[in-house]
Amino acid sequence: MFDIDKWQEIFHSLSKNPFRTALTAFGVFWGIFMLVVIMGAGNGLEKGAQSGFEGTATNSLYLWAQRTSIAYKGLPPSRFIQMNTQDWEALKRGIPEADIIAPRNQLGGWQGGNNVTRGVKSGGFEVSGDMPDIIHVEGPMITEGRFLNPFDIENSRKVAVIGPRVKEILFEPEENPIGEYIHINGVYFQVVGVFDVREAGGRGERLAQKIYTPFTTFQRAFNYGNRVSWFAITSQDNIPVSEVEEKVISLLQTRHKIAPEDRRAFGHFNLEERFMQFVNLMKGIKLISWFVGILTLVAGVIGVSNIMLIIVKERTKEIGVRRAVGAKPLSIVGLIVWEAVILTSLAGYLGMVCGVGVLELVNYFMEASEIETGFFQSPSVDVQLIINALIILVIGGVFAGLIPARRALSISPVDALRAE
Repeated sequence: MFDIDKWQEIFHSLSKNPFRTALTAFGVFWGIFMLVVIMGAGNGLEKGAQSGFEGTATNSLYLWAQRTSIAYKGLPPSRFIQMNTQDWEALKRGIPEADIIAPRNQLGGWQGGNNVTRGVKSGGFEVSGDMPDIIHVEGPMITEGRFLNPFDIENSRKVAVIGPRVKEILFEPEENPIGEYIHINGVYFQVVGVFDVREAGGRGERLAQKIYTPFTTFQRAFNYGNRVSWFAITSQDNIPVSEVEEKVISLLQTRHKIAPEDRRAFGHFNLEERFMQFVNLMKGIKLISWFVGILTLVAGVIGVSNIMLIIVKERTKEIGVRRAVGAKPLSIVGLIVWEAVILTSLAGYLGMVCGVGVLELVNYFMEASEIETGFFQSPSVDVQLIINALIILVIGGVFAGLIPARRALSISPVDALRAE
């Protein structure tokens, strides 16, 4: 292995026909280059998609009431269901598999725009009445002040926690909003906290212009009585939220005299299902990336093997002379295998360096240009991927040299000496 003459002979053989060697090496180079770039792009897509779930409990469920579609127990169809705080108490008692059951009300319904003012400034924002537990479901990140607490609920305090977009519109850039008042539909609320959002994309933009108020305060200030518009629910660890979902709907159907087969009476959004779809999609993308990259690598390695067969044929007489003077078969095999390994390893290494370089350039230009996309962020590859690719290359180089080496050993020394 450390024989200088052998290394000189290997490099002399590879450089004898540089154009042919370069074309063969390019096949391996392109294979590993594409593998690194595709895997890096896949990781960028995964990070972008994950940012849409960041800070949100992925084992969560949102449920709201709609209209019935089936007559039941003498009650007509198209009956609107109104949930209430008694439903909340029943759910807490009857669904032990649930971890958090947080009621919610919203002004104007889903994403309802409301007239919120402060002095001469105003804006349309989503205002919700929530319990403090909602922070564990939606995960707002408090940057100033605090979030809602049990004392706000118990004393029905007129306090609000505002998003970054609300602060931007209603307050001056250097102004401290904590302790100031905002006017929501005729009612004054004191700002006690400001939050930021972790999510990217449309969901992040929506949460950025949200205002949280205490659930009990919301009920009194806006005459909601004991009504509940939504429930935000999470399941206990190791319990699928889909299991909780079925039990919640069943219990509410019983309480509000809804036919068990009526699937339109309650709307629901299962974030766990959406998250698992995303996880499976990412697995599929990674599998396809590995499949395409490895096939491209295999094509390059086959090209190396074919070129080594040509080199063996060109050096038939030389191999015959070696065997005639007593060269051991292992030395001939080792010479050919080492040529294949060096060719694939050098080309593969260059391919990996260029692939990582392309990903770093993409990252640099995205940061320099301040490009923010919700679906693609920070493409990169991990060290384990590079190590695995190197192992595949070395193994591929060995196999690329074994077939030509066996061909060389099958040549009779007498026939080799006669070869032209």
